[in-house]
Amino acid sequence: MCGISGIIKKNNTPVQVAEITAMNNLVAHRGPDGEGFYYGPGFAFGHRRLSIIDLSENGHQPMEYNDKLVITFNGEIYNYLEIRNELKEKGYDFRSESDTEVILAAYQCWGEDCVKHFNGMWAMAVYDKITETIFCSRDRFGVKPFYYTVSENAFVFGSEIKQVLPFAGKITYDQKVVLDYLIIGFEDHSSQTFFRNVFKLMPSHNLVYNLRNHEFVIKPYYEIEFNQATGSLNEAEAIETYRHMLESAVQLRLRSDVKVGTCLSGGMDSSSVAAIAAKQYTQNAGQQFTAIHAQATELNIDESDKAKIVSDHCHLNLEIIKPSETDFLNVLDEVIYTQEEPFGSPSVFMQYFVLKKARELNCLVMLDGQGGDETLLGYEKYYPAYLASLKGIRNKWSGFMKSAENSSLSRMQVLKYFVYFTKYRVRIRHVKKRCHFLKREILNSYESAELKQLSEAYLDIQKMQLLEIKNLQLPHLLRYEDKNSMRNSVETRLPFLDYRVLQTALSVNNGYKIKNGWTKYILRKSMEKLLPESIVWRRNKLGFNAPEKTWLDSISVQMKAEIETSPIIDTLVDRSVFQLDQLDLRTKWRMFNLARWQKLYNVQAN
Repeated sequence: MCGISGIIKKNNTPVQVAEITAMNNLVAHRGPDGEGFYYGPGFAFGHRRLSIIDLSENGHQPMEYNDKLVITFNGEIYNYLEIRNELKEKGYDFRSESDTEVILAAYQCWGEDCVKHFNGMWAMAVYDKITETIFCSRDRFGVKPFYYTVSENAFVFGSEIKQVLPFAGKITYDQKVVLDYLIIGFEDHSSQTFFRNVFKLMPSHNLVYNLRNHEFVIKPYYEIEFNQATGSLNEAEAIETYRHMLESAVQLRLRSDVKVGTCLSGGMDSSSVAAIAAKQYTQNAGQQFTAIHAQATELNIDESDKAKIVSDHCHLNLEIIKPSETDFLNVLDEVIYTQEEPFGSPSVFMQYFVLKKARELNCLVMLDGQGGDETLLGYEKYYPAYLASLKGIRNKWSGFMKSAENSSLSRMQVLKYFVYFTKYRVRIRHVKKRCHFLKREILNSYESAELKQLSEAYLDIQKMQLLEIKNLQLPHLLRYEDKNSMRNSVETRLPFLDYRVLQTALSVNNGYKIKNGWTKYILRKSMEKLLPESIVWRRNKLGFNAPEKTWLDSISVQMKAEIETSPIIDTLVDRSVFQLDQLDLRTKWRMFNLARWQKLYNVQAN
């Protein structure tokens, strides 16, 4: 796990040492264990190393291979041992025990198709001396970031936005992205970022840069597959298949030459990962598996009792932290700066505190449960798609009643969810009403193709899940995860996003994802023997929720001042009707986060 940097000069002049060094220094936190540079004809690579596999100098990057290839790579290829053995049989030699060298040999063997063999997370650039190209790639679901900007003189890429900003021209904002954030809460849903002229390579895509003519092409290499055989499995077979896949994913992600732990909210996803990992880790390492929980100070969202139940049952070494208002205030600007783009709620701070604690405990690798909800219909907002999938009035009525019975929603709430999430015009009117304070010409002309597409997809589970995974729900969660973990020099690994697990989850009969109103039914059944009944069959879902009211009340004066004096908000808001005290808590946060982001990054209003 590392940080990468790259500068390509379009006029083929040498990259100055100071340029690439400055870029690399900006992501020193991503790789505190070493740095390296490679200077090629008209370009340069930089690298910061966080040593996880092969801690020796043999794993140093940028790494060269057979005097033909050079790589700067961020991520982990979990199945590198299996690929290494396959390549050895083909005659390839290795001088290190690293997964980085396996990538290089795989590229030499299979070319651009090498990524189709990888089970992992990655953002990389490979210089091919023979073809005079730079092959860039981002993993299937976008766990690791790859940002870039293009100017008249250069193509520049890095692991973080702050690295490429100096090359992007005037620092200003993308209005559509900002409005999508303020009005409907969408983030990371396209290749655009909040910064104009700063882009991200989308998940499942390669970018090939031709050094001869300085042109590049971006093309997909992977599409989620729905396996018909998996879809035809009966319930018992589906449960066994899914459990086996998830156990395999966890086992691969325990491969490490440093200490491994896990994040534990007390919910179903993180508890499942913790239970499987604890069993495997204790057998292999002969010691207790460490879990870290962030306890909320507001009693109605405190899940520490659930975390303790899981810990006692699975014999975990549980560390509980309880972030206070003072802790929140102390890292307010740091987390906003770390995230680089505005984010939806203060819950991101709870995750930050967990990963900060992981570093203090020397748990340099942390497992986490991201992806379980999106792949197994874990959110209550997915009930409309589930109900629409049921055939016949009787089944729909039964599903409606069970959804209210086995969740935290009332029958009226389930009904409102159906209308809200499937009717674009109803939803767009609702969010526009909430944002009535925006200038009339902005609000009247605002439409969202993404929201319309999602509303239509809510009547088809497969289409909805694809959108949620590729564009809407999952991408911003992965951004939070990457930025928070790497700021604390910790690597996080996500078993639910093993592509085999994900494809199995999406392919199984939809009736096993939600059954009788129980969300993530197949996961609950898979974990019955490893987790207590009170965890497996709990109805409410919280996650690492932050004590938002307490924290935001503590900065109410600062929020008001920031919002009232923000130039970017002035360009969007009708001050004659804007009243901060009338806004809901989440909208207040978005406004403040946007204003503070503008100040920290010196974003120009026009």
